[in-house]
Amino acid sequence: MPLELDDAEWEGVVGTLRAAGCVFAEDEAKLLCEAAGERAALDSMVASRVAGEPLELVVGWAEFSRLRLVVEPGVFVPRWRTGFLAHLASGFLAAGEVVVDLCCGAGPIGAALLDEMRRRGDGDIELHAVDVDEVAVRCARKNLATAIEAGNAFVYRGDLDAPLPSKLAGQVSILTANVPYVPSSEIPLLPSEAREYEPLAALDGGPDGLDLLRRVAHAAPHWLRPDGRLLIEISDRQKDAAVAAFQAVGLEPDVRESDDFETTVLIGRQPRSCG
Repeated sequence: MPLELDDAEWEGVVGTLRAAGCVFAEDEAKLLCEAAGERAALDSMVASRVAGEPLELVVGWAEFSRLRLVVEPGVFVPRWRTGFLAHLASGFLAAGEVVVDLCCGAGPIGAALLDEMRRRGDGDIELHAVDVDEVAVRCARKNLATAIEAGNAFVYRGDLDAPLPSKLAGQVSILTANVPYVPSSEIPLLPSEAREYEPLAALDGGPDGLDLLRRVAHAAPHWLRPDGRLLIEISDRQKDAAVAAFQAVGLEPDVRESDDFETTVLIGRQPRSCG
């Protein structure tokens, strides 16, 4: 049950959070009270938040596409804007199709796609998710536990597509990859919450931010079926270089932008006749 505070205690918690720069101090205080359960735990959580730890890591969950997902210290926190990628991917899905999610992190994209298929009543998909980070894999397995138990989802630890079963070659309908795309020189400009509490490998995209995108694009044609699609989130200023990377491996690019989500997604379609 949520911890109940008297008026003075409540104002003290809210005031502490506000003084630390938390813009939505009242909302955060409610979430902390819900997660804490007892006063000692609340005090510890408030101290962690004041020190700059992301709220999601303090309370142990992140909201993504109508879901509450488990997150642990050291994992990349799912971003709201990535819901646009999940939304676009769901529009291409039908029951029985194979989905691969590389750089899956805590598993938000896969979890959202599975949830969308359930909401539609359209049947199951087969999801294969991969991340190189041990904490991310542990979180993803928790967030995808129901589908894993049902035999519809599989989570692997390894570098990009290396752990994928060879039988998936040419069978994948949707390949998603929320790769890091911040240029290395701009990492120091990120908010301290990201720099200090999230893994650098989930943020740093190399000199121009597209190192991992190029690797995924190079691997994608091997796994995608004809008319299958690769979806990757990018920044608006990377569009031209990212499109060129997709074209270089024979993928047909389609740039999608969202004002609501404030993000850009590049879709690459595997041609129906791919040699």
